[in-house]
Formats: sequence, C-alpha cells, structure tokens
Amino acid sequence: GKLEHSKGVPSSLVPGMNRYFQPFYQPNECGKALCVRPDVMELDELYEFPEYSRDPTMYLALRNLTLALWYTNCKEALTPQKCIPHIIVRGLVRIRCVQEVERILYFMTRKGLINTGVLSVGTDQHLLPKDYHNKSVIIIGAGPAGLAAARQLHNFGIKVTVLEAKDRIGGRVWDDKSFKGVTVGRGAQIVNGCINNPVALMCEQLGISMHKFGERCDLIQEGGRITDPTIDKRMDFHFNALLDVVSEWRKDKTQLQDVPLGEKIEEIYKAFITESGVQFSELEEQVLHFHLSNLEYACGSSLRQVSARSWDHNEFFAQFAGDHTLLMPGYSVIIEKLAEGLDIRLESPVQSIDYSGDEVQVTIMDGTGYTAQKVLVTVPLALLQKGAIHFNPPLSEKKMKAINSLGAGIIEKIALQFPYRFWDSKVQGADFFGHVPPSASKRGLFAVFYDMDPQKQHSVLMSVVAGEAVASVRTLDDKQVLQLCMAVLRELFKEQEVPDPTKYFVTRWSTDPWIQMAYSFVKTGGSGEAYDIIAEEIQGTVFFAGEATNRHFPQTVTGAYLSGVREASKIAA
Repeated sequence: GKLEHSKGVPSSLVPGMNRYFQPFYQPNECGKALCVRPDVMELDELYEFPEYSRDPTMYLALRNLTLALWYTNCKEALTPQKCIPHIIVRGLVRIRCVQEVERILYFMTRKGLINTGVLSVGTDQHLLPKDYHNKSVIIIGAGPAGLAAARQLHNFGIKVTVLEAKDRIGGRVWDDKSFKGVTVGRGAQIVNGCINNPVALMCEQLGISMHKFGERCDLIQEGGRITDPTIDKRMDFHFNALLDVVSEWRKDKTQLQDVPLGEKIEEIYKAFITESGVQFSELEEQVLHFHLSNLEYACGSSLRQVSARSWDHNEFFAQFAGDHTLLMPGYSVIIEKLAEGLDIRLESPVQSIDYSGDEVQVTIMDGTGYTAQKVLVTVPLALLQKGAIHFNPPLSEKKMKAINSLGAGIIEKIALQFPYRFWDSKVQGADFFGHVPPSASKRGLFAVFYDMDPQKQHSVLMSVVAGEAVASVRTLDDKQVLQLCMAVLRELFKEQEVPDPTKYFVTRWSTDPWIQMAYSFVKTGGSGEAYDIIAEEIQGTVFFAGEATNRHFPQTVTGAYLSGVREASKIAA
C-alpha cells in the first residue's frame, strides 16, 4: 500500500552497477515501475516499430543492448557509434543491425529511456538528428516537470524558453541550507522506492548519496512513555484491515456511490467493534489515530475529503520498488543541474495563453508577449483550479471537470535546530520517532519527527502538519506554531530538559501565491482517470505536465519529472 516500505530484494545484482539500476525483469518477478521484459516489446515500441511485431528478436536484441550500455555508463551520451562495436553478429545481417540500432537509439532517447536525467550535451552534439530541431517551445513553470521537459528538449536540439513566476526555480522543491551541517527541504526531500527511479539515476550521474531510512519508529506518548511495540503492531494490523475492508467494499461501486474515506473507515470501525465485541483501550485508539494521521500525510488531506474508492488509485499500477531514502543534499542539487544552460526567465508570471492562431501567444503580467509553436503548462493543480492562467479558447468542460475532481492537498513542515541532540538517548539512533496523538482532532500536529542528520552529528528535527491540523495552524504565526511544536516535544521528552531551538522555519505552501498546495489527491466522487484527462494535449499545441498529470506516480518529484519527460517526447515527435 501507499505507506508500506516495499522490500525489493534484487535477485541478481550486477557487480559495478548501481544497485538501484534494474531495468530488466527477472523471470517470475512481480511488477515494479519502469522495468521492461527483455523478451517482449512494449506497446509504444510496437506502435513505433510495427514491422517487428511478427518477429521481435532483432529489435529486442538491439533495445536490450542499448539499455544495458546506457546503464553501464549514464554519465555520457550514448551514440550509435558507441553501440556499433558491441553488435557482434556474423554475416550480412550485421549491416541491418547497424542501421536499425540508430533508429532504436533515437526512439529510446526521445522517450527518455536513455540519454536522460541531468545529462547535458554540447551545443554541437544534439541527441536527436536535424529533422527534430525545427520547433520552438515555451514552458510555463520551472519546477521538476518544467525543467525535466526543458532539459530533454534542449538536449534534443529544440529551442526552449522557460517562464517562471517566482524569483527562484524549483517550485515545490525548495531547500534550506542555512541549518548547520544539514540541508532541509521545505518541500520535497524523500524518495519513495529507488529501484529504476529517475531520481536515483540523477543521483548516480551527480555522485550524490541517499540515506536509506531505517525501519524503527518508536511511538512516544505525551508524558514520555514509549509505546509497547506489540500495541503498535496490533493497531497497525487493524489499520490495514480497515483499508482492506474499504478495498473489498469498493469493488462493485461506481463513482456516484463514492463516499469520503474517513467516513467509510469510521463506519467499518464501528461495525467491527459492534460485531466482534473487541474493546480497544484509549491508548490503542490513539495509536490507530497515529496511523490515520500518516494516511492524511500521504494523501495531503483530511480523510473527510479523500475518495474511499480511489484514494490509492495509483497502486493499481506497478510502483517503484526498493529503499525509501532521504535525499541528503536536497532535490535542489538535481534541480540546479537540470536548469544549467537553459533560457529561464524568472519573475515572469503568465497571464494568458492564446492558441487560437497558427502560433501560440503567451503573455506575462507586465504585458510582455512570447510566441512559439507549442506551449507546455506545468503549473500546480491549485492554479489551474483557480483559473490563474486565461486560456483562449477556454479549456474544455471535460478538462475543467477533471481539474476540479482532484484536490489540491496541503501539508506544512517545521524544522528546528537545537544546541544538542536531546533525543538521542531515547530514540537510540532511529531516523524518526512518532508522537501518539492525545486526541483525534490533534492527530495531524507533528505526528512524526525526522532526524535530518543520518550521521547523527548535527541536531535538526523536522516534522509535519497534516489533515485537519493544517487549518488550525493557518491562523497562527510562525512563533505560535513553534510554541505548539515545542510543547509537544517537551511532552514526549518529559523526563529531561528540552532546550529551545537556535533556529527554525515553518512553511506556508498553502498561501504561496504561485503554488498554493503540496500535492494532489482524488476527492470524493473523483477517479484516477482525471490525471490522464488533465495530461491530454490540446490541438497538438498546448501540453500539460506536473505531478497532477501523472496517474501512475502522482504527488512525487519523480512523477513530476517523468511527466515532463513524457511531454517532451510528445512535443519532439
């Protein structure tokens, strides 16, 4: 499920290869994202190379060779010239292989399967041949999606201009480097499932290390007691059982019969207690609320707004396997490298997009106009919902309906630096510790504290506000939020002196005019299909990317990045 740490144990690691690179399925292996079968052509491959549908042998041999060579060295561009010496075949068929490998390599490059990530190529060595170059593109938004598309198109040899409303790039990636010894993401900083994750590829390209999260997360009660792990295990079981019953319930339900997830869970919980006669202690109920709070963090919303039918719609598709990690240097290192050498105009908020003529006219707030053949919109869902950009002709009814059927989820973060690590003796080297909420209404206030230094040298904790608690914090100033947080920490470590923090921040994503959200979720009555509808291009002119256009991997930097790569491929085709 959404919250489980998948144990993707690789069956055969290749020596000298990054352990997160596993592009080929092993026999009988279960589904994992961005993995191909070495013996079967994918649908988009068959579409592009229909002549191989009868006998795909040669195609597969060349595609597998190309993928293998790319993952053997992802730091420089793979060219036909580099592949050819590896095509070792007797007879005249080798000539055909040499011709075909070029087509296959360009296809895989355009699709972002190879020659991707933060790879940058010299002005003279574009990744795609000349016939691809005669296009101009405007990209709106310099977050992971916009920059991914811009980097791809720029590398292909296509002219790109990126317009960014804010005075910085990155969007919901925004790192704070002012804490001693650690980088703290105000936005994204975690990688969920590293195997074949493009973020892991970019880390390899940049020589960046990620920290694999440990399993341990003690649940500390207000008053300072550590919860007996058997209670945590029992309530974790009941929490998952509740979600299993939801999965059973939804099998024969239509969108019209959808209800809020919170309501459904409550109903199932009450029915279970009535039917089984099981009595949960107050502590057990509080621990259950801890797990529900984690779910609200994962959804970016109170469960009262989340769809019971589709809350985990993306789990229907293969998700990323492997370790969950903390990106220690922060995503900004990746963002900056993606942006290197691109034409990015900061403080250029787009007001309108007119695609009624032959070319697209994009106008920014100060009246400056830009013209291009195609435009890629990568603004957050919340801005599409508020109509921040005026489209002419307007977006279709169908698209607007999809845009409004998703929710603009919101979480806020707080990070605190202390004079010393007062929590060490109690949590004993774990990467995080949990806070058992005193009541249901408070369950979203600082449910988990993350230790931001895996080396355990520096003293920085980060926590999250989620669910109903987000609204309660909105009316408070930073100081008041800090006081709430410190009150919680002093309850959790009641047996000792908890020092005042020397430095802190509180995020305000919900009130940032050009962002207004954390990540998307499916609202009651909605469905995962909305992601695909938002992603549809209009008249081959207006394209859309961003986490809220990625049905398979919403809510993530990875999902945003891949949506940008996807649109770059469509635009370049």
